Parts: sequence; structure tokens; C-alpha cells
Amino acid sequence: MRDTRNGRVAKTKEDSELPGVWVAYGTLLQHLRRQAELSQQALGAAIGYSLEQVASVEQGRRPAKGAFTVAAERVLAAGGVLEVLQSEVDRAKLPRFFRNFALIEAEVLSRFSYDPLLVPGLLQTEAYARAVFAGHCPPLSEEIVDQHTEGRLSRQKLLTRDPLAELSFIIGEEALRDPVGGAEVMRGQWERLLEVSRLRNVEVQVMPGGQGFHPGKNGPFVTVQTKEHRHLGYFESQGVGCTVSDPAEVSSFGLRYGKLRSQALNVEESARLIERLMGET
Repeated sequence: MRDTRNGRVAKTKEDSELPGVWVAYGTLLQHLRRQAELSQQALGAAIGYSLEQVASVEQGRRPAKGAFTVAAERVLAAGGVLEVLQSEVDRAKLPRFFRNFALIEAEVLSRFSYDPLLVPGLLQTEAYARAVFAGHCPPLSEEIVDQHTEGRLSRQKLLTRDPLAELSFIIGEEALRDPVGGAEVMRGQWERLLEVSRLRNVEVQVMPGGQGFHPGKNGPFVTVQTKEHRHLGYFESQGVGCTVSDPAEVSSFGLRYGKLRSQALNVEESARLIERLMGET
């Protein structure tokens, strides 16, 4: 926001592109703070954040993190009204093209995905996700890298959400061997994959290299079943995402995934491959 000569506040282009839920959260936070008769500085001191951070959240210029919301709820006796907005605040941290599908993904009954070149976002460690976003071209600001990383990690609630969703991941061996972020980051990522694969609702399979042509050579894709028992597909490339709803096309996605599942290493073999990779470093 910028002050004009007549004393009014005009919106800049940057302000107009702020996610609406960040602005709504900030407006509500400001209302609750004033009801509690606290200044921004006093609220910041009480919850462990600076005056500038509180002001940025109230203005919708910076999204609240979960820890901020928990502390503000406690100090302002907000009764959960900020907490119910947190999932939407987190979703708005994601890249714009992915937000609509993220809304679908959060409530699915099942989600199956094939990822040939990168570890899927739902299984990434913070360090791996940060390395992916830091390598974006054109470069992203540190603030945007932070926001996208936080948004990606918040999606991982799906892994343990109640009720549990049925989740299947097929990952290309190349993705596991490519040292995204360096050797130490990859070691942490392999450990994370083994940890997640032990969840009873999650299957992690590896598509070994050198298999020749298979249905996954056309690129990554996702199939989901919604809580209304609708079947949808999703794919993305070069920062563009597409949700597929045509039954014939979604059926083709399902057939391809079934074939990939049969050609990939099984769950136990996949875990042993990841353990071997850890032993080689």
C-alpha cells in the first residue's frame, strides 16, 4: 500500500496480487488485537515476533506460519478463528498454477503418482524442496522460496490425515540418484522415503532405469479419487498445471499407472534399492 497526496491509500500492483486469504487473515488478526487493546509491538513481544512481522501479517503482505497462529490464538483468546484459516493461508503459499489442484488433493480418498525426475513434493524433505525452488528459472526471491517450501511441506498433512488416504508413489530411479541439493540433502531424502514407506497407507515403488520405453516416458502424472468418488487426473510441466476430468482421459491415466505399477520394483525391492544408495555414499 502507498499513501497518495490527498491522504488516501492506493493499492499498488504488488498489493493487488496478494492472496485474498492472507488479507482476510490479517484483517481478522488486527480486529482481535484491537479488541485485546494491544499494539502491534505488544502483540509481537507476547508471541515472539517483531513489530515488522506483525504489521506485515496484518497487511496481508506476509503469510502467517503455523507457530504464529498458535501463539496469537493463545494471547488473543481467539477461540480458533485464526486456526481455521491456517490451511488456506498455507495453500496460498503454493505456486499459483497448483493451488486449485492442492484444494482437491487435500481431501482425496486416494492419490497415485508417477514422478520420473524428482522426488514427489508430498515426500520431499524441507532441504530438498528448498533446493528445488532455489533452482527455479527465472530465480525466485528468498521470500518466495520460503513461502513455496512452507506450502509444499503443509501439503504433507495428507500422509497422516484422518481418515487416511490411500497413497501410491512410483519414483524414477534417476530421481533418487540425482544429487539435488548435494549429497547430505539426498541422504536425508532417502531416509525420509524409507520412513514414509513404513506408513500403512503409503506405498513407495521405484521404476528402475534401463527399462526401455514404458508409459511413464511421456512424463509425470497424478490420478486421484475424490471424496465424491470422482476420478481426476493431473499433470504439469514448466510451471503449467492441468487438471483432467474427461472420463476417457482419466481412464487412460489409470491404465498407464497400472502398467507402471507392474513394471516397477515392488515395495520391498524399492526399499532395498534406497538402502543400497545410502550405503554407496
